[in-house]
Amino acid sequence: MIAEVIVDVAAHPIDRPFDYAIPAHLQVLVEPGMRVKVPFGNRKVLGFITAIKDTTAFDPARLKPIHELMDVVPVLNEELLDMAKWMKKQTVCFEIDALQVMIPSALRAKYEKRFVLNAPIEEIAAPLQAYFGKRPFVRAQEAVEVYGLLKKELEKGTIVADTDISQQTAVKKVRMIHITDSLETLESIEIRPNAKQQLKLMDYMKENLGKSIESSQMQKDAGTTLPTIYSLVEKGAAIINNEELYRDPKLQSEIERKPSLQLTDAQQIAFDAIDGSLSTSKTFLLHGITGSGKTEIYLQTIDQVLKEGKEAIMLVPEISLTPQMTLRFKERFGDMVAVLHSGLSAGEKYDEWRKIQRGEVKVVVGARSAIFAPFRNLGLIILDEEHESSYKQDDSPRYHARDVAIWRSEYHQCPVILGSATPSLESYARAQKGVYELLVLEQRAKNQPLPEVEIVDMREELRSGNRSMFSVPLAEAIRERLERKEQIVLFLNKRGYSSFVLCRDCGTVMQCPNCDISLTYHRSTEMMKCHYCGYDEPVPHTCPECESEHIRFFGTGTQKVEEELARLVPEARVLRMDVDTTRNKGAHEKILSAFGEGKADILLGTQMIAKGLDFPNITLVGVLSADTTLHLPDFRAAEKTYQLLTQVSGRAGRDVLPGTVIVQSYTPEHYAITLAKDQLYEPFYDREMAMRRASGYPPYYFVVNIQFTHEDLMTAASYAEQTVSYLKGQLSANTLIIGPSASLIARVNNRYRYQCLIKYKKEPKLAEVMQQLIKIYRSEWIKKGATLAIDMNPTSVM
Repeated sequence: MIAEVIVDVAAHPIDRPFDYAIPAHLQVLVEPGMRVKVPFGNRKVLGFITAIKDTTAFDPARLKPIHELMDVVPVLNEELLDMAKWMKKQTVCFEIDALQVMIPSALRAKYEKRFVLNAPIEEIAAPLQAYFGKRPFVRAQEAVEVYGLLKKELEKGTIVADTDISQQTAVKKVRMIHITDSLETLESIEIRPNAKQQLKLMDYMKENLGKSIESSQMQKDAGTTLPTIYSLVEKGAAIINNEELYRDPKLQSEIERKPSLQLTDAQQIAFDAIDGSLSTSKTFLLHGITGSGKTEIYLQTIDQVLKEGKEAIMLVPEISLTPQMTLRFKERFGDMVAVLHSGLSAGEKYDEWRKIQRGEVKVVVGARSAIFAPFRNLGLIILDEEHESSYKQDDSPRYHARDVAIWRSEYHQCPVILGSATPSLESYARAQKGVYELLVLEQRAKNQPLPEVEIVDMREELRSGNRSMFSVPLAEAIRERLERKEQIVLFLNKRGYSSFVLCRDCGTVMQCPNCDISLTYHRSTEMMKCHYCGYDEPVPHTCPECESEHIRFFGTGTQKVEEELARLVPEARVLRMDVDTTRNKGAHEKILSAFGEGKADILLGTQMIAKGLDFPNITLVGVLSADTTLHLPDFRAAEKTYQLLTQVSGRAGRDVLPGTVIVQSYTPEHYAITLAKDQLYEPFYDREMAMRRASGYPPYYFVVNIQFTHEDLMTAASYAEQTVSYLKGQLSANTLIIGPSASLIARVNNRYRYQCLIKYKKEPKLAEVMQQLIKIYRSEWIKKGATLAIDMNPTSVM
């Protein structure tokens, strides 16, 4: 028996299966999708078995055998192995990268160099005997001081160098004490009268006959110690076992089950359309305004799928969205729900993934990577807020969750629902063409009116002498809501205190030394930070150029807004939600729970608060600057602005109380802002499509972004130019190649960045040319310190 193995080495010549002999003792166990340790060159590496066969093109006698099996059951099923091959072509990545992204990070390999004893301990040098006294190996980092001695022993062969491969997180086990259910057995155990601890524990055991209790809990409840427990276990009072335990990321409070809601007529029509197509690979675009009850359709459709004995995946874009969505799902489906998102620890993710793999759950709620949940009988896949750019992975493999969902739907013959109040132009265009089936919800589920939206021209505010970041209408509305004990959401898509720090005398802006970007001032730590490479430094007291003391902070961030709010309405209780306040585990959930329980009046945050929040008491939403995303040099800038404003407006007036939205802007006449005011999606779509057609961008063209980086500016530019001339010689005349040009932020982390864009409608040779380009890069340019990134259909070209 021979195994085809993809090894954990990301290099172009190695991006293919290698044949390994399966040792006789492993032949019963081995299956495709298992991880193995295999000899590769002069080391051992991790690999994935992708196929098993009887013949090989090589001399069978010369095949190296598999060294060790890392799994007893496959970690990847046949479907996911096929998908990895598809992703390799689709996203121009290595197959090993595609395989690794499908498993939780806990299962990814941890490589550790170590020295292993290969002879009796007496035969090695005396100073080394202390190192090997406790165990038969020593980790390389523990033995730095005795490398010289180790080298001599390696030459003698008494010690061998080895690479230990293990996964990053182990299964969590707990010590369980199973108390006997026989009172006679307990009473027959003799305990000395002065063994007070044992007597006390015996009384506790008699009260808990036949129960299984965790040892730490028993020690706490019985006020005893582990040795005392062991002494009674030896006398036959109980049995002790190490048992597997899931790390449980469930919401803290106990969750009570809730029944389905009555669907409105529009919801019923949408539900019936999906319900009638549950055994087809149809893609539905569910276009419903904010608050129209899309989630209830998801829940009831999943209910139908579960009744048929199938499974469902529900994707949401942000971690901040997940706690509320998870709660809704757990209220409906209880323990059948697993949660997968980046807010969990590696161990919790691993345990949730194992529940899915073992078939213990039927529904997965999670962010992007949950699309790879190892279900075997999928009945439905849902992407909520399908327009979100966070569904696209930024680094290799650069997959889009929507494309993976559609691939899986065809494999399982099950439908995909793409839900959004503001669909991406590509999805809506496909729905117009009949590639997707369009389902529309035009009314809010509880028939509440859409919030009243007022656009404030900040130029007029400035002319009238108001230099505050709060316009007069917004400041008055905040005070009014506070008096009425209603809640407010304030949105600003910029964290930190101010955008840049400037010297008023000479005009110097404090720049990051590693990137071509200004440093952002963070008031809480009195530091200036680079949001690209993480560099930080204290704020200077004098200008580094002219030594003037006139250092000023320009622009606005969430920290600065928080401070100004304290001056404007000192009585208000404010919660801030941005990357800085949500670094710690569970922080999203804590902030949203506190706001939901009415412990704060104002929730201030970046885009993580713009979507999915559903609190009945929010009656005012303030958008402090609608222009932050509007003037970016990106063809999707207007689309992203429209989506963000519509989504954030939808947080207001979702229950009985009517809602108001105040949008502050310096370009209030822009169509993305005026059309978002009344949530007019079709007019926005028509206007934006005309712009895309005129400038030749998606959905009229497909786009590929190719980016080079190098520590030397001229080298990066040279590789980019060579690439453009190569592409022009290989691709058809109708394909446009734009560039090369310096990226918007030309230097990040001391590496210069150049890019070029390919625009095409049909390009049969594209996949082949991209593979060739990677080959050239891998064989020549990588050795000279260059990096190349190919992004097919990017969500942003910045």
